[in-house]
Amino acid sequence: MTTLFKTIALIGKQKNSEIVSPLLRLGQYLQDRGTEVLLDCVTASEVVAKNYPVLAIEEIGARADLAIVLGGDGTMLNIARKLAPFDVPLVGINQGHLGFLTDLSIETMLESVGNMLDGSYVTERRMLLSAQVIRSEVSVFSAIALNDVTVNRGSGGNMIEFEVRINGEYVYSLRADGLIVATPTGSTAYALSSGGPILHPSLDLIALVPVSPHTLSNRPIVVGPEAVVEILIHRTADARVHSDSHFHFDLQENDKVVVTRSNHTVRLLHSADHSYYRMLREKLGWSGFPQKKA
Repeated sequence: MTTLFKTIALIGKQKNSEIVSPLLRLGQYLQDRGTEVLLDCVTASEVVAKNYPVLAIEEIGARADLAIVLGGDGTMLNIARKLAPFDVPLVGINQGHLGFLTDLSIETMLESVGNMLDGSYVTERRMLLSAQVIRSEVSVFSAIALNDVTVNRGSGGNMIEFEVRINGEYVYSLRADGLIVATPTGSTAYALSSGGPILHPSLDLIALVPVSPHTLSNRPIVVGPEAVVEILIHRTADARVHSDSHFHFDLQENDKVVVTRSNHTVRLLHSADHSYYRMLREKLGWSGFPQKKA
């Protein structure tokens, strides 16, 4: 059977030698199916016998029809941001417990990937956020995020103080440990642990979730995808802005963090029997009723 994916990139978790064996096993399987296999240069540094072309991630974006990521959700977050401008579809294989983004297991990966190459898969589009820091009317930092853009206090014990505006309209002033601006993908990450709502990934919405607010009436709110969220810093307490916890930038008083929907999206492929609600049940322990005490 013909497949749309003629050239497939394999990308593994950085500095993890345990990923090499399953990666090479998958590479051989793909080659046996007549597929051209690529390795990104970081992954290739862990592989002794480099039997495949080794490319930078930008070259993979321009050349690959599909990228298969072996690792965990953190690895997928990193690769998804880098490949989003190229619209390369992604498949995630988890080497441990199945994740929210890496939902195939190493034990069954050959069968799962084979079925997907035969056309048995479903596609999801995930929105991204774009963030920048404006200082004295100049942009001094920019990043994109698949999970969230977060403003957090530093290592000191003091809360930070900031003002939030949406589409130019004043919403509230807040003393808190921080504020999470999350996508539906990120609603099951840091935002969830801070009491935010779970948003289905098919939605294009943005959640604003305060982190340990001084006033308990400051609750999470959800806004539309065209919202322009502005966070004006009044007192920093060594505050930082984070993008997916991978990139950060130190903030100063009067800095303005501007968060909007990115023009790019991430395309994830799942097995045909993939169920978001089943994954939530398994990951969050929703299955069954609590056991009654004797």
